Amino acid sequence: MQRILFAIALVGLFGCGDVAKTKSSAEQQPPNILFVLVDDLGKEWISSYGAEDIETPNIDALAKSGIKFNNVYSMPQCTPTRVTLLTGQYPFRHGWVNHWDVPRWGGGAHFDETENPTLVNEIRRAGYKTCIAGKWQIDDFRVEPEALEKAGFDEYCMWTGYEAGVEASAERYWDPYVFTKEGSKSYPGAFGPDIFRDFIIDFLTENKEGPMFVYYPMVLTHTPLVNTPDESANDNLGKHKAMVRYTDKIVGQLVDALKLNGLLENTVVVFTTDNGTAQSITGTYKGEQVKGGKSTTLEAGICEPFVVSWPGHIKAGQESNALVDFTDVLPTFMDLAGVDSKDKWTDINASHIIDGKSFAKVLLEGDEASQRKWILGMGGGNFARLTENGVENQFKFRDRVLRDQQFKLYIDSNGKPEQFFDLVNDPFERHNLMDSLNTAERKNSYNSLLEVVNSFPLEDSDPKYKNNPPQDWDVEITAESGTWKM
Repeated sequence: MQRILFAIALVGLFGCGDVAKTKSSAEQQPPNILFVLVDDLGKEWISSYGAEDIETPNIDALAKSGIKFNNVYSMPQCTPTRVTLLTGQYPFRHGWVNHWDVPRWGGGAHFDETENPTLVNEIRRAGYKTCIAGKWQIDDFRVEPEALEKAGFDEYCMWTGYEAGVEASAERYWDPYVFTKEGSKSYPGAFGPDIFRDFIIDFLTENKEGPMFVYYPMVLTHTPLVNTPDESANDNLGKHKAMVRYTDKIVGQLVDALKLNGLLENTVVVFTTDNGTAQSITGTYKGEQVKGGKSTTLEAGICEPFVVSWPGHIKAGQESNALVDFTDVLPTFMDLAGVDSKDKWTDINASHIIDGKSFAKVLLEGDEASQRKWILGMGGGNFARLTENGVENQFKFRDRVLRDQQFKLYIDSNGKPEQFFDLVNDPFERHNLMDSLNTAERKNSYNSLLEVVNSFPLEDSDPKYKNNPPQDWDVEITAESGTWKM
């Protein structure tokens, strides 16, 4: 049997009678959820979004089977995005405003599930079996070997992240260094994404009753740029394209696995990315040369491809302009799991504000059901330092952007507006309108977005966690604000 990929669904291979039986039981339970998060890939590399230097037929087909969203904001870098989608909170609230590579820099820092609401723990309490494979990077598994179980995952197979002092751990692609319940080790000759795929297929085979939540934070397409099992290239752009095509292949294999196992109609498949492409890569997008926007709050850095498919429930062939950001992932998945009120979330109390708004009704009813009037992106870079109190953000108020259906407002680190763009008529952000608020439409949007900004806390939180014990590999405590290199 071709080990196609980790669906999220129920089962292995069946005869026709078994498939019918599975569909019947599936109708009595909430849907499986398969959440695919690609690492470092902007819209300029997805052909259905307008990319001209690549073909991504499987991602395009997934989009045609459901909804392709146009206005979805992530954060501009790894750590802020990943903590945001897990907690349903903006970085100014959960504190992980900057990138902090826990396995490499340590300092007692980690994602502390006792201090933060967690999507996965809540969905597991709703009766889901949970699984993750790929990249985490917000805990050091040497220090916390049970970190993923504490965060809510029943099973896991992960690249460890680059662990300071362990050279083998730098490898996520060829000869990958992988962490499971049996510990961490290298897999000579193997390709990391294939290992993660096989692990999840085993999870599906062994947990056929469902419902399941599978989170696949891919290691693709992050640097280092490498050749794949399917292609070899002599330059970085060629390797990047090969990695994008391998990502697309994996998406097709996932959908094939769902079809093969009779699971497609009871699985919500979400495809998105954590931030834009690395700045060293440029792609042709809608006739324009677009430099990768990772670590920036340009549209290329935070406005991500976002596709949702659920055959038989979500109308195929839709394109949505509804506003969504990554805080919305948690409440939406809870809605889909049948837990439609945060008052029922047993792990979240009054001290945990959930910023996100469910877009489940948008999936089923269309844009008119959206609860969003604005979305936000902020953070990125390594503007943090380690002190006696732990990781502290360099800026008390981190720069951020907010947008509505048409306009986008940039706010600087003093909380003051600095740029204003009409994204409908100027999607590549070339014409700053700050000195041209000469129409009622512009003035109203500007004032409304500024009012939202003024409702935020005056100071961003620092990361919330109880310090882990000091380790020999921790970065040194310094009195100066530092910029750590990734």
